[in-house]
Amino acid sequence: MLFARAVRVLSLVLALTALGSAAGAQSLPPEVDAALARAKVPRDAVTMLVADADGVRPPRLAWRTQVPVNPASIMKLVTTYAALDLLGPAFTWSTPVYVDGPIQNGVLAGNLYIKGQGDPKLVLERLWLLLRRVQGLGIHTIDGDIVLDRSAFEVPDADPAAFDGEGLRPYNAAPDALLINFKSVVMTFVPNRESRTAQVNFEPTLAGVATQATVPLAAGECGDWRAALAPAFTDPTRVSFAGSYPAACGEKVWPVAYADPRSYAVRAVGGLWAEMGARLKGQVREGQVPAGLKPAFEAASPPLAEVIRDINKYSNNVMAQQLFLTLGLQQKKRGTLEGARATLRQWWNERIGTGEGQPVFDNGSGLSRDERISAAALAKMLQVAWRSPVMPELVSSLPASGVDGTLRKRALRSGGAAHLKTGTLRDAAGVAGYVHGASGRRWVVVAIANNGAAGAARPAFDALVDWAAQDD
Repeated sequence: MLFARAVRVLSLVLALTALGSAAGAQSLPPEVDAALARAKVPRDAVTMLVADADGVRPPRLAWRTQVPVNPASIMKLVTTYAALDLLGPAFTWSTPVYVDGPIQNGVLAGNLYIKGQGDPKLVLERLWLLLRRVQGLGIHTIDGDIVLDRSAFEVPDADPAAFDGEGLRPYNAAPDALLINFKSVVMTFVPNRESRTAQVNFEPTLAGVATQATVPLAAGECGDWRAALAPAFTDPTRVSFAGSYPAACGEKVWPVAYADPRSYAVRAVGGLWAEMGARLKGQVREGQVPAGLKPAFEAASPPLAEVIRDINKYSNNVMAQQLFLTLGLQQKKRGTLEGARATLRQWWNERIGTGEGQPVFDNGSGLSRDERISAAALAKMLQVAWRSPVMPELVSSLPASGVDGTLRKRALRSGGAAHLKTGTLRDAAGVAGYVHGASGRRWVVVAIANNGAAGAARPAFDALVDWAAQDD
């Protein structure tokens, strides 16, 4: 036992030494250097590392690897691997439903309670299934209220526009113990040339919100069709359009964040319950489940291995934050940001080690100006993950170059293959993950730029990934 532990410690020390060593690895590949020059991104604004995934050899490239940088959405790698390691790929979230009163002749003489516990994927279809199970209990009329319990997470209300001024973008949705449909409304515009209008379909139907069923059709090119609609989204009780919809656009889908996110769950549950032909004599409101009440049933989420595919392949910020808070709730019994940060700090020290410095954790999604990690630390984590039992789940959750997710349109010029998490903010951009070399070896690649022109460095990142793949 002691011998095995000594071997693990020695392996860790050797790996950290290899990652920290910059000897002979401080020159950027010519094609990467040239791409940075064309993008006018200074070399001292990037950090780059290419290392053997097994972590037993010195890195092929180590450029400014000890500098803590803002990783943007690449931080989701840390959150999702920590979750796989701590919770397991089969972990699911439970949303219990409680019936407080007798059921007779289809009528519940009391309240129905729905308790959110952080499910990141309680989308409209799954909410419908949950309410259908309520009806399966023999309930078609509720004499009391539908009470939504959001107490599992303690997250202060925040202005969705505070981060970047884009409060109506779904990616700015805040986490919630009862997160329904990402607090978004999906509008579908279907042109009808005969009536010279476009039909507007809204999902979900929100109780107490008036919507506009049609908009006039307009001639001309599609162009900026959203602006042409002249939408009014700021009134929580009404969605309207003062403009028109270009017929040339065909059918389009536009998801927007609801103007009053705090009331979204109440309106969505109320609207869907009525749409399903059921009655509610009371109201949908917030509250807490009475002590001692046992659930009538519990709705389970998809497994964690499936959830992290959505998080990483499509860089879903609010799902990542839900997972981050869940780690705090599960490990520290606190569904708070500080509880989640404490969980990640402890996990990092025990699982990854402190040799490369500890990351700065904020909300776990990368939608942050404060999160920091060095390329050496991130590469070390990716090497640990490569040797872990949950490696297949983590790798398969990452976008595949030229295939899907955020890398669907970024195939390797060399024809190689890579699974990489991307990240983009106003002044941060990068990629990190695994590259499959022509020799058959696997490489950990990290490339991050922090600069006002960081987004322009993408061709340099792609050149680095191609360089890593051409190792034969």
